[in-house]
Amino acid sequence: MTSEVTDGGSVSTEAPRHEVELAISGMTCASCANRVERKLNKLDGVQATVNYATEKATVSYADGVAPDTLIGQVEAAGYSAALPPPPADTGNTTTTGGTGAAVRGGTSGDLTANAEADSDDTALRSLRQRLIGAVVLSVPVILLAMVPPLQFTYWQWISLTLAAPVVVWAAWPFHRAAWTNLRHGAATMDTLISMGTLAALLWSLYALLFGGAGVPGMTHPFEFTIERADGGANIYLEVAAGVTTFILAGRYFESRAKRRAGAALHALLELGAKDVSVLRDGVEQRVPVAELTVGDRFVVRPGEKIATDGVVEDGSSAVDESMLTGESVPAEVAPGDTVAGATVNAGGRLIVRVSKVGRDTQLAQMARLVEQAQTGKAQVQRLADRVSGVFVPIVIALALGALAFWLVTGAPASAAFTAAVAVLIIACPCALGLATPTALLVGTGRGAQLGILIKGPEVLESTRRIDTVVLDKTGTVTTGRMELVDVHTADGEDPTGVLRLAGALENASEHPVAAAVARGAAERAGELPAVDEFAAVEGLGVEGVVDGTAVVVGRPALLERWSLELPPELAEVRAAAEEKGRTAIVVAADGRVRAVLSVADTVKPGSAEAVARLRELGLSPVLLTGDNGAVARAVADEVGIDEVIAEVLPADKVAVVERLRSEGRAVAMVGDGINDAPALAAADLGLSMGTGTDVAIEAADLTLVRGDLRVAADAIRLSRRTLGTIRGNLFWAFAYNVAALPLAAAGLLNPMIAGAAMALSSVFVVSNSLRLRTFR
Repeated sequence: MTSEVTDGGSVSTEAPRHEVELAISGMTCASCANRVERKLNKLDGVQATVNYATEKATVSYADGVAPDTLIGQVEAAGYSAALPPPPADTGNTTTTGGTGAAVRGGTSGDLTANAEADSDDTALRSLRQRLIGAVVLSVPVILLAMVPPLQFTYWQWISLTLAAPVVVWAAWPFHRAAWTNLRHGAATMDTLISMGTLAALLWSLYALLFGGAGVPGMTHPFEFTIERADGGANIYLEVAAGVTTFILAGRYFESRAKRRAGAALHALLELGAKDVSVLRDGVEQRVPVAELTVGDRFVVRPGEKIATDGVVEDGSSAVDESMLTGESVPAEVAPGDTVAGATVNAGGRLIVRVSKVGRDTQLAQMARLVEQAQTGKAQVQRLADRVSGVFVPIVIALALGALAFWLVTGAPASAAFTAAVAVLIIACPCALGLATPTALLVGTGRGAQLGILIKGPEVLESTRRIDTVVLDKTGTVTTGRMELVDVHTADGEDPTGVLRLAGALENASEHPVAAAVARGAAERAGELPAVDEFAAVEGLGVEGVVDGTAVVVGRPALLERWSLELPPELAEVRAAAEEKGRTAIVVAADGRVRAVLSVADTVKPGSAEAVARLRELGLSPVLLTGDNGAVARAVADEVGIDEVIAEVLPADKVAVVERLRSEGRAVAMVGDGINDAPALAAADLGLSMGTGTDVAIEAADLTLVRGDLRVAADAIRLSRRTLGTIRGNLFWAFAYNVAALPLAAAGLLNPMIAGAAMALSSVFVVSNSLRLRTFR
């Protein structure tokens, strides 16, 4: 580690470093995360990064700094912090820095994840209940205030009865946050919302009890005039209730999006096997995976997940490692070969000796990659949050200034107070609260109709800057499934007859390449006959008798066992197929080599068109894959991609994305596999195919439900359009405030004009957002 200087002091290169992840609660906006981060970094020897989306603080600290000190510093900023629970004593978890901070894996990780999920559910449920209550109570209040014919005798007292619970109970999170901020000398949008809604409620109470607003038959006529009034007959209950409801709606949808931020990690941790057949004294015992220790031997049957990283001791099989490597062809393993946990045994029975458990496994390392990428991704602060540090104090100062000015100049106290309250009410961010959620709701709703899922507003800002799009090959550009692509027969052979024999034999095998041959043969040659005397030869192929004919299908080495030689013309075909990265297998029957079959992962029908559309958006496509260079180059040529990066592991994919970003490029990553999840999280914009794994979908910013790469271009266009709408909404919402504040401070803002202007600004924001429904 190099020596760095933080806000609080120097970080020593010699002192041992420890790391802990604190769970932070009480943050309501991005500026809260910044405040916590600054407070922690003021401690000597501490480096902290606070992620508002995941509500976590990753803290690196030197010897001499106690975890309790970190918690105290967070609490001093007005928020709550908690250390993760200590790990269970299973060998699947370890601690870091001697603090008892758990590295998730095994039992402890599951408990931590479950506790976090329960806490998130409770908070979201509370917010939803407040929102539903606010909507039900606010709608009648707003209708009564804005539609004079509905204003019956004593309507104002009914409005008070309905609005008071909204302002007091539904808006309680805003009041609590405002009080916390006030105690620590800070102001946020919560401060403005709390002051504005309480001021509107309290003034309405004053007007009802001591002014003329409480008299029977009082009405609120629409008068579009600017004149000074004492405000004693005016109530602002619809403003107080409406603002609370609108802001709660925005906060609810924001929280729902945030709740998914850590789901990629939880999905990764759920991927592994839950229990395993361990060999103890030669007897199989089914035990939880958490009880495995290095040196144990366990059994993996066909179709089962491999429990943890290890070395094959007995048996041979094909193992589907695509989740880790992106390699579409399963890897053949034999005694002495290493296998990774959570990969799938596609073939025979294996006995594996455990070499790694817990945080040392490839799966756990990948989980850490996703976590690090999410922590390192800068959270784009909402425009409203960015200006709150300046806007809120100015509004409060303006309100106090207006009150003092009118009192000093001899105006009645009620008129002076009316001007001050008008400033707070007109500055209350009603349209601001609608600007992001309405555009986001309409944009995401339209996206869902088109098969595009957008996760949140910060995603939209990323789409504007993108200039490079990195495409994973397997499952994204290609189908991700092996297919029979070519049949080359020897002279005089009937292709249909040869396929029928080969397909029948392969249909009895469990190998993925065999399954591809069997499917292709059934499609081209019809129903396949039964097989007699079937036998699988480890790592070479299969043998059997079909319709009385002895048939052999597999590698050339298998033919040598039958003293058969590949004819020169078929040898050339096989070599050409392998140069293209395809898997070539040989078919022999009745002592004669009949054909060479080529199997490959095929390009999706719309991939070439999708690449062309991405180029039209000004994006440079890059093909990134764990497959070999020949396969990658062949696929790239077919779809029109010039830049190819092949034979990369998951960690390398992250490195490639970071290298491209270091070159000044803004990178979008499109993928579908578990192996793509870290790169999806690390990219400026992550797009996952909905046909892929849950981990990739959760780690990405955008999900393409249909699995059609052409939708990626539509997703970027829709995101850019939605972002433009949000920016337009925010501009006009601020413009309304800036224009109306001087009138309010001058005491010239008729309450009905204020109410109408606020309603019109909100209607404009909603109408502007609804234009997104026409996106094609």
